[in-house]
Amino acid sequence: MMEQEAFDQRDMTILIVDDEPRIRDFVRMNLELEHYRVIEASNGIEALEQLRESLPDLVVLDVMMPEMDGFETLKAIREVSTIPVIMLTVRQTEQDRIRGLDLGADDYIAKPFSPRELLLRIRALLRRSLMAPPSRKTEIVVDPDLKIDFARREVTVRGQKVVLRPTEYRLLYHLVSNAGRLLTHETLLSKVWGREYRDESHYLRLYITYLRQKLEKDPAHPQYILTERGVGYRFKELGEQKNAV
Repeated sequence: MMEQEAFDQRDMTILIVDDEPRIRDFVRMNLELEHYRVIEASNGIEALEQLRESLPDLVVLDVMMPEMDGFETLKAIREVSTIPVIMLTVRQTEQDRIRGLDLGADDYIAKPFSPRELLLRIRALLRRSLMAPPSRKTEIVVDPDLKIDFARREVTVRGQKVVLRPTEYRLLYHLVSNAGRLLTHETLLSKVWGREYRDESHYLRLYITYLRQKLEKDPAHPQYILTERGVGYRFKELGEQKNAV
C-alpha cells in the first residue's frame, strides 16, 4: 500500500485513455487497489466526452491510438483544461517526450511500466495540483523589462503580459525567491515537481528553455536565468546589472 497522502484517494477520479483493454484493466486494477475512482475511454473522442461529463482529477493518456492519437487528444484537452496529464508510450525517444511536454503533458511514462512507478507519479501530480499556489505580497521589479507579481500571478515582459503554464510559474517562483543563489538540479526538481523527480533532469532543462523563451530578450544568451554548468541554475541577483554573465 502507498503511504497515507494529504488528500483522500476516494475523492480523486482518474481517467484512463487507452485503446488496449488489457492496459486499461491493468491500470484500473492497481488504481482501485489504492481506492481511486476510475473511469475509462478507448479513444480520444471518448476521452474528451468523459472530461466534460465526469470532470476527472487526472488523465492517464496513451500516445499510440488509432484515428485521434494521444498528442492530438492532449492538444484538445489543453484547449479547455489544465488537468494533470500523464502520457504512456512504447516509444522512449527524447523527441517524443519533448513533443508531449511541449503540448502540455505533465509527465511521461514508457511502457512497460511498474504499477508502483505509475502510482508514485500520479500521487506526485495530484499533490502538486492541489497545493496552494505560492504567493508574494509585493510586485518584484527585476528591471525595467521584467516585472513579476506573484500575488496576482502576473508576469510582464517589456510591457506585455506573458502567460505562464502552472509548472513554469512554480519554477520561476522558486528561482526568483532565491535570486542570486545557486539552486541545484535536484533542488529545483524536488521543489517544482516533487521528490520522485530528482533524477528527471530533462524536465528541468525543457522548462528552463520555455521560461527563457518567454522572458529573455535573447534566449541563447540569457540575462535572467543563468546556468551553472553541471550543477544547476540561479536567477540574477535582484538589482544586478543586465550585463551579468
